Amino acid sequence: MKKLDNIQTDLLMTNLDEEGKLSCLKAFKVARLIGMKPKDMAEIAKSLDITITNCELGVFGKLTFSEMDDKIYNSLTKNTTENKKVECEIAWKEAQAKGATLKKVGSTIKNSDIKVTHCQLGCFYDEEFEKFKHD
Repeated sequence: MKKLDNIQTDLLMTNLDEEGKLSCLKAFKVARLIGMKPKDMAEIAKSLDITITNCELGVFGKLTFSEMDDKIYNSLTKNTTENKKVECEIAWKEAQAKGATLKKVGSTIKNSDIKVTHCQLGCFYDEEFEKFKHD
């Protein structure tokens, strides 16, 4: 279990939203600020009874998504397993590589048969199975 010092804890706490939750994007930012790996953030948040929310790929949270993009879908499916699963990191790289936004990639995943695995923050391994505390 990763233990935070007072400075690290303060940096995390100042990045919580008005409901006391940590968004997916802020969790990446906090990991950088406190010198931890993103994959440790779910465990850190859980130890402090903080909920990680608003997955940029639509796995959990309350973000609003637009319509699926066929071009992004076709590109993503080249990187999925036989049961249409794509790793979180690959989906993020798809957004960077194609000049798309993370929101467009998330919208495509949310509105298609593609499922996300291996959360980079450690929130889930496979969205259909293991889940940490998030909403």
